[in-house]
Amino acid sequence: MAAVSYYLSLSVVACLCIFSVSSLSDHESFLRCFSHVSPTTNLSQLLYLPNSPDYSSLLFSSIQNLRFASSETPKPLLIVAPADEFQVQASVICCRSHGLPIRARSGGHDYEGLSYRSEKASSFVLLDLEKLRSVTVDVEHGVAWVEAGATLGELYYKVAEKSGRLGFPAGVCPTVAVGGHLSGGGFGPLSRKYGLAADNILDAKMVDADGRILDKESMGENLFWAIRGGGGASFGIIISWKVKLVHVPATVSVFTVRRTMEQGAIELVHRWQNTAHKLHEDLLLRVDIVHVNRGDRRVVEAAFKSLFLGHCDGLLRHMGEHFPALGVERNDCREMSWIDSAVYAAGYTNGELAEILVNRELQPKDFNKGKSDYVTEPIPGATGSMHMDPWGGRMSEISESDIPFPHRKGNLFIILYLSTWRDEGVAASTKHLGWIRSMFRFMTPYVSKRPRAAYLNYRDLDLGRNEEGNASYRKAMAWGERYFKNNFRRLAMVKGEVDPHNFFSNEQSVPPLLAETGKRPQKICSTSMSISDQRSPIKYML
Repeated sequence: MAAVSYYLSLSVVACLCIFSVSSLSDHESFLRCFSHVSPTTNLSQLLYLPNSPDYSSLLFSSIQNLRFASSETPKPLLIVAPADEFQVQASVICCRSHGLPIRARSGGHDYEGLSYRSEKASSFVLLDLEKLRSVTVDVEHGVAWVEAGATLGELYYKVAEKSGRLGFPAGVCPTVAVGGHLSGGGFGPLSRKYGLAADNILDAKMVDADGRILDKESMGENLFWAIRGGGGASFGIIISWKVKLVHVPATVSVFTVRRTMEQGAIELVHRWQNTAHKLHEDLLLRVDIVHVNRGDRRVVEAAFKSLFLGHCDGLLRHMGEHFPALGVERNDCREMSWIDSAVYAAGYTNGELAEILVNRELQPKDFNKGKSDYVTEPIPGATGSMHMDPWGGRMSEISESDIPFPHRKGNLFIILYLSTWRDEGVAASTKHLGWIRSMFRFMTPYVSKRPRAAYLNYRDLDLGRNEEGNASYRKAMAWGERYFKNNFRRLAMVKGEVDPHNFFSNEQSVPPLLAETGKRPQKICSTSMSISDQRSPIKYML
């Protein structure tokens, strides 16, 4: 993506009071700012006020967790829907000049909804990036530029359109957008072979707290390191990523084998824990343990799901050598293209066409709560309702400090505990939240320790949160070291360098480390601001 030279000058009559929040009772001041900064913009297609006809539909379009779609959830003062990077830039400038917090939403899959909501009392502006969804694939060089609002499904589909021998190592949910997924790490079926999505980022474009449009060169080594797994929302607005595409064979193989308790699921899961991370890096074998209906009974089932980069003969040979107890047979295995395996991994196993991946409304919405753990020693017995993905392969070869994502060598697998429900009301919510928190407490002896690690993309506010107006590094260590381990300190130092006044903040954003020096950021007052783009035993739970 070619660099665009851009110069923008904004005269601000009043002080830039970064830590005060304007009520903007009539919104006129913000609108005048935007008109001045971006005079050619049609504001009717960009800014949506609460009384706008399309405000509610736009707000709720990407709220994936219905827990945060209630009338009690604080709503944004206005929604900005930028169509290009300069409108993103203008949004940052005008929000900062009015002291308005900003939240950026790519796909709306944040487990705690922090990309589109705030638990704080202050007003905020929602930057909805859905219009920024272009994907440009360069087959010759094996790279792609993908904008933050594009979904994983759109990225996969565009890559496969250009080449049947290229893919990308990211998650299985096609409606997740790349803006947040890559900035949090992003693992998926190809990660044991090629690492995380964030391990394969080559460049990025973002807007920082000063309103500058930056790329890898102009942002510098530290900031580029931070946004690849450290959560981009703490440091700016991600506009697009340049990613390295990876080789995939013309034919891959998949299977799903289900076993109940009566069929030995407990013993099989135990064997899986000792086996899956040691398998060849071309072979992924994950397991989901769920409760399913079998006739008039509700039973626990372990679903073993595999992807192999090759033909069924190779897959069956590996399984026969390393996990014969699972009893995988030839008729369990299906051969297909990599793009069809992405459809299969998303749960569409009846021959659905690849075009289904670009349907942004594919995933049904529900109420949900997620939590995560990393496991370094096999857990005795079977497991309750959870999703487990093995580590090993390339994931164990990359250094913990290469990018902010630290969960590498020594981890056997990651667990996602996920409770979902459809019933509205406090009683249903209390029941399901109580279950998952109880499950999490019960698992304490069996998972990683010092710290008990967690995955940023499975965000969990139960681990701790920032206090409004008082982002403390020391207090944030309670959750920051779980997500980032020893990398958290470096992240906070980068934050102190690039956003010392903590403009980009939320309930779990990285705080600037300078706050621990005793220095408090001062209000910034100016009569003018010039901004230039310088390229600058677990049966218990069953």
